[in-house]
Amino acid sequence: MSMKGIIVEDEFLAMEELDYLIGKNSSVQIVGKFEDGIDVLKFLQGNDVDVIFLDINIPSLDGVLLAKSVSKFANKPYIVFTTAYKEHAAEAFEIEAFDYILKPYHEPRIAAMLNKLEAAFAAKKQREEAEDFAIHAHGGAAGGTSQASAEASAVLAQANHRINLYKDDKIIVVDADDIYYASAQEKTTLVYTRKEEYTMHMSISDFQANLPQDKFFRCHRSYTVNLSKIREIVPWFNNTYLLRLRDVNAEVPVSRSKAKEFRQLMRI
Repeated sequence: MSMKGIIVEDEFLAMEELDYLIGKNSSVQIVGKFEDGIDVLKFLQGNDVDVIFLDINIPSLDGVLLAKSVSKFANKPYIVFTTAYKEHAAEAFEIEAFDYILKPYHEPRIAAMLNKLEAAFAAKKQREEAEDFAIHAHGGAAGGTSQASAEASAVLAQANHRINLYKDDKIIVVDADDIYYASAQEKTTLVYTRKEEYTMHMSISDFQANLPQDKFFRCHRSYTVNLSKIREIVPWFNNTYLLRLRDVNAEVPVSRSKAKEFRQLMRI
């Protein structure tokens, strides 16, 4: 299923250039082009889209205010801001914009953003389909409940088995078990495998939701850890712990609020 998107841009040439680059470098279907923020809200009242390519400086309702309104929707589209001004970047990411593209446009940067966008959309759809399958399977006949539940679990496990990580504008697909731990870093999440570090432009809570929940434990507000990679559990102050991991030189904290749950998981 291809994504549906709209472009919101009050400069005609910039709008047409972005439309061309999207068509050339992705399968995203542009279903509307607008110059005014109010017109966008009217359109969205009767139409669903998956992504909005949004200029910040537009008439009637600027892009940031429009994005804040859209972020309250039940089914929130991805927001990709486009602007000539770097100073808007911090505010854009405060409302969890998917990306922020500076003008003038550079095709490699646009192409990398579109690749990342379509990968995120595909992963989201895969999770939703797996969850729908699980719900319908549990609602089946009593005689088939056990088999349906097993099939649902298998689908969910498969959906969570592969994780898209990003490095140098490339999408790196890794097995979830290759991830050792992740840590929150301001508005991003740093993800660590045995040899590499990746930066994800999402909160650690959102990243945790993509991981197999039976393998990864949110051990701290700023950390999640792969339980199978723990080499040593070191008692620390105030009934907390430090975790030392196999193969990597890292120590991951377990907060006091998570210590009891961690002890139960590890049977200590």
